[in-house]
Amino acid sequence: MVWYLGIDNADLGIALFCLSLGVFTIFPMASKFINKLGVGRASWIGVMFVTVVAMLPLLAPNYYLLMGGLYLFGAGTGFTDIAINTLVTEIEKEDKQNFMSAAHGFFSLGGILVGLGSFLIPIIGSPVLHMGITVVVVFFINLYFRKHYIHIVAAPVEKDPFSLRLFKPLLLLGIIGFICYACEGAIVDWSALYLKEVVLTPEMLIGAGFLAFSITMTLGRFLGDGISAIIGPIKIVGLGALIAAFGYVLILTQHTTWSIIGFAFNGLGFSVIVPELFRIGGNVKGVDSSQGIAFIAGSGYIGFLLGPVILGFIAESASLAYSFSVLLGCVLVVLGITFFLNGRGK
Repeated sequence: MVWYLGIDNADLGIALFCLSLGVFTIFPMASKFINKLGVGRASWIGVMFVTVVAMLPLLAPNYYLLMGGLYLFGAGTGFTDIAINTLVTEIEKEDKQNFMSAAHGFFSLGGILVGLGSFLIPIIGSPVLHMGITVVVVFFINLYFRKHYIHIVAAPVEKDPFSLRLFKPLLLLGIIGFICYACEGAIVDWSALYLKEVVLTPEMLIGAGFLAFSITMTLGRFLGDGISAIIGPIKIVGLGALIAAFGYVLILTQHTTWSIIGFAFNGLGFSVIVPELFRIGGNVKGVDSSQGIAFIAGSGYIGFLLGPVILGFIAESASLAYSFSVLLGCVLVVLGITFFLNGRGK
């Protein structure tokens, strides 16, 4: 794409910023659209919109249309993210059955499958055709399953007037979301460099940390609902933070084997936190489920984008090893917040 349009890495960075801008533009208004359309119909429309605009960046004939295509794709994915998480929350309320974590497990599994599917691009011979096939597959899968969810609407909520008492639990959940997404983003962007430059891991194992993180992230999400049903959503967030903190302790040993195992514990710990945040946020008293989820999603995306940047500044001014110590401290903050929330019975 870069060579075809004749743009450099700086131009590409600005174009990718448009993707993030699209996400953040839709967050403030997503809940209104979802409530007006109905959460089931909004999910269907969101998926269909994303499948269409996913083709635009690859088909863009110039730089400005590339930026426009990425902006629309960001807005579509942000809207669909909130709509589907709200849909899961409403189905959980109706069926009294937890499956939010498993839903996120399928999200992680989808990422793995798409990553593996990228190896087909040289065989197919065209990124555009590869994306087109992906879009068609997604469309027909959703066309088949839409009859099971398109009729669902959010249960009416007795709204209380805005107050700090009402906002406090959402704010704390948003802080947890910011920290956890920031930690995930940091691992995505910095784990390989940490293993290479700090741990001095052999070249062939540099990507093993992120691979271990991704595998345990996916597996943990398929196990999370059962554990949540037993110990409750706040306690499982605390348990996840504790497991992730243990992972950082292993990473900070700066030993290849223990560090890779540490990234695996990171994935296992973080795997259960984000789904539970959406479940809790969608059930805050006096707040529409879509509004609660949009707030947490927005806080999380900010963390995911800023986390790696902040980590980079810390690594530059101190060291990369020190920056991972900061991540350990952040996870301990999450653990402390869960004790506060659990004590207040939120």
